[in-house]
Amino acid sequence: MLPRTFEKRRTDAPQGFFEAEAAGLAWLKDAHGVTTVDVISVDSGHITLRRVEETRPAAEAARQFGRDLALTHDAGAAAFGAPPHGYDGPMFIGRRPLPAAHSTTWGAFYAADRVRPYLDQAEHAGYLSREGRTIVEQACDRIAAGEFDDDDLPSRIHGDLWSGNVLWSTGGVVVIDPAAHGGHRETDLAMLALFGCPFLEQIVAGYQSAHALRPGWQSRVPLHQLHPLAVHAAGHGPSYGAELTHAATDVLAL
Repeated sequence: MLPRTFEKRRTDAPQGFFEAEAAGLAWLKDAHGVTTVDVISVDSGHITLRRVEETRPAAEAARQFGRDLALTHDAGAAAFGAPPHGYDGPMFIGRRPLPAAHSTTWGAFYAADRVRPYLDQAEHAGYLSREGRTIVEQACDRIAAGEFDDDDLPSRIHGDLWSGNVLWSTGGVVVIDPAAHGGHRETDLAMLALFGCPFLEQIVAGYQSAHALRPGWQSRVPLHQLHPLAVHAAGHGPSYGAELTHAATDVLAL
């Protein structure tokens, strides 16, 4: 019989590493939308979570997850880049720092605080070519200028919503390991698409039934994938630098 809890420990954890995870989970939980894994305890070197009893993905669970995700996004945030309410410590995405911001415009925030912070690391590691860096910077210039801004308010997003952080349980989807902050709702959906989440079409259908996405959202998927691709290009190999360059090329074609 599996234990009822799951513990993560990291002796080299930077200050606030597990505390940020716990704060993000609590903030998402407060939205009364997506189900988040329960935090049992947390300190500077570990976090203990309630174990999720996993099962096979299912279409109806996916649709409900989409509806719940829309509710979470609709709960909002103080600003683009804002950390979870009441938390003022450092933020992370995976093991990399995630800058906090308090921007009223999405494009300026996204270019400066979600894409550009990882480009030096990616280029210095040899994972992003100089030519690729130029293309990504050109895309960031257009993003920062507000070409893709809209009137949507900051959403309460998970921030690292790839398929590995979506657990399918007997009671429905449970999300783990957030990089929660104020962002754009399309970013979470684009990250689900990036690494192939099961029943993605049903997730989107459920989402649309609760909150209709703006026309043209499909064409903006590469735009919202720039952030996770930049993070991966900083440390996970040249294939991600190539994907980042390709996505930026698609953004320039919009």
